[in-house]
Amino acid sequence: MHKSLDVKLAHIDANPSCGDFILADAKDADMAYGVSAPGVHRDCGPDGTRYRSIQEYHAQICELVEQRLVDIMLMSVSTSDVLAVRERLFDNSPVTPAIRANDTTDIWLFGGQAAYGGQPSLPFRTAILDEAMDIGSAPVFGRSRPPVDLGLYSITLNNDSTLDRATLAAYREFREETRDKDFRHFLEVFSPNAPARPVDDVPRFVNDSIVRLLAGAGSGTRPIFLKIPYFGPAALEQLVSYDSSLAVGILGGSAGTTYDAFQMLWEARKYGARAALFGRKINSAEHQLSFVKQLRALADGHVEPADAVRAYHADLERLKITTHRPLAEDLQSITSLQAN
Repeated sequence: MHKSLDVKLAHIDANPSCGDFILADAKDADMAYGVSAPGVHRDCGPDGTRYRSIQEYHAQICELVEQRLVDIMLMSVSTSDVLAVRERLFDNSPVTPAIRANDTTDIWLFGGQAAYGGQPSLPFRTAILDEAMDIGSAPVFGRSRPPVDLGLYSITLNNDSTLDRATLAAYREFREETRDKDFRHFLEVFSPNAPARPVDDVPRFVNDSIVRLLAGAGSGTRPIFLKIPYFGPAALEQLVSYDSSLAVGILGGSAGTTYDAFQMLWEARKYGARAALFGRKINSAEHQLSFVKQLRALADGHVEPADAVRAYHADLERLKITTHRPLAEDLQSITSLQAN
């Protein structure tokens, strides 16, 4: 089974303006949020909130992989071990499994009580690549283990030479390991989470950081694509136009209406993005399969954002699913709603 990711990467490499777009779902929230990671269950518990179990989380991943509309399914190593290794979910699927290869301290957000997010990010890796890739392991149920050879690596720089040097050194060590193990990665670069000194132009700081950190990386250890916050058309175009050989992707973020999510993907694609990774927006959607269906249509240029919102609400109505917002509100941006 050919993986859609590999096909699209080949097309983008041959012609960066080909129109192919990589769509990923981030189901690695257990690396950050603890028991709330799978999301809120539609049936409330005695305290008004009941979280899904990790098994329910896995079941949702299976449904999305079987839908075949995303190109990458990002998971924790433990989830990958269950679904990719033991259940062989990806054996006959065009979807590529990927693992979160590191978990910097600024994404340790469990329980809402952790203070790590307000402290400068420090590099850290829970994942062991040999374990994630099952190198040297015995066959499962008499069959050879499937390859899991893709991971997400995250970096947060904070305008502090000592801390940022440690972060970049950890990334270099990771790249050395990926070269030895023939492991691919895509790189996530966050905005400074607790800068030591003020950063007046965050988009430019992030763009310059990416150019700087990749300048010393050869083709054998460079990321296959980038994942960055969407700062708007100007910042995206600046990075895309710097090096057309590097596919730039955006992260979906959290807050906002359905229109906000769809508009951001549509606009980023218009201004040069070639990939997008949505996690919390998919996981908190009223119906994940319908939400992803519209993301795919937007990514492929088949629909406009407002029409995608209407189609999504039509699906919810047909499925008799209660919406988070009325259609009229969901067709507005969250800033417009707050202003009103």
